[in-house]
Amino acid sequence: MRRVRYESRGGPLFVEEAPLPEPGPGELLVRAEAVGVTLPTVRKVTEAVEPGPLGGEIAGEVTAVGEGVTRFGTGDRVTGLCFGHGYADFAVLHEAMASPVPGDASAVDAVALVRSGLVALGALEAARPLPGEAALVTAAASGVGHLAVQLARTRGAGRVVGAVSDPAKADFVRGLGADHVITYGDDSWGTPVDYALDAVGGELLTPALHALVPEGRLVAYSSGGGTIQAHDLLVDAKSVIGFQMARIARGKPELYEQWREELWRLFAAGELRPVVHGEFALEDAAKAHGEIEGRSNLGKVVLIP
Repeated sequence: MRRVRYESRGGPLFVEEAPLPEPGPGELLVRAEAVGVTLPTVRKVTEAVEPGPLGGEIAGEVTAVGEGVTRFGTGDRVTGLCFGHGYADFAVLHEAMASPVPGDASAVDAVALVRSGLVALGALEAARPLPGEAALVTAAASGVGHLAVQLARTRGAGRVVGAVSDPAKADFVRGLGADHVITYGDDSWGTPVDYALDAVGGELLTPALHALVPEGRLVAYSSGGGTIQAHDLLVDAKSVIGFQMARIARGKPELYEQWREELWRLFAAGELRPVVHGEFALEDAAKAHGEIEGRSNLGKVVLIP
């Protein structure tokens, strides 16, 4: 089979032939039909000292199961998070991280919706939104952000503000349901909001915090880090909430499954529309990463093995 690998920080990415993996206890072997490209994986290539497997979201058909697997069998269509080599024709997926793909959804729909949607929905839940409150979503055109904009609206947000890196993305974000779109460099981010979902971090944390009303909530779920001054929290009793999807997956599997079911329900009802920016062959994985690095994507970037 083919898989994408790299040997040093920064790449290059290349395709190599590799043995077909075997599923271990509790694992599924999946013939990948779609693979989601995420910012954390891109950063793994550009920033990690030692190269490692390129994992991520995959969707496809189960071709073999390991000992002890009870929820799935060969021929089932699944999606989930792969921690090993995910940029490949076949990938190993742990049963606990897998969920079924409905018959009316494609593999591309699945990787564009489930993992990114879980992060978006989890961040939104962490904000404890109330009906009528105003929401701010940074990276609003990204794979996670474009779903967060829509989810905020389904949860009754009275006003949704999308923040983007480039004004050329404004029409796309408005088309998702945002009332206003601002760019990161704007002098003013407009009327303050009740809560913010921040996927960027770094220097953007301060303006996102300043965009909140007194007692507003900032949910930080970015891998970009950043620092907030305690005084900025104290002066208006604002709060910052950290969110990481992996903690939910490991520690609260029932909630994880509940959120997955809600995403598929919203998808089936037409209330949540995952958008795919582009589909790339495995051989073009570097181009797919370039779309993420250049912040040019409008929606999800997907590899098609």
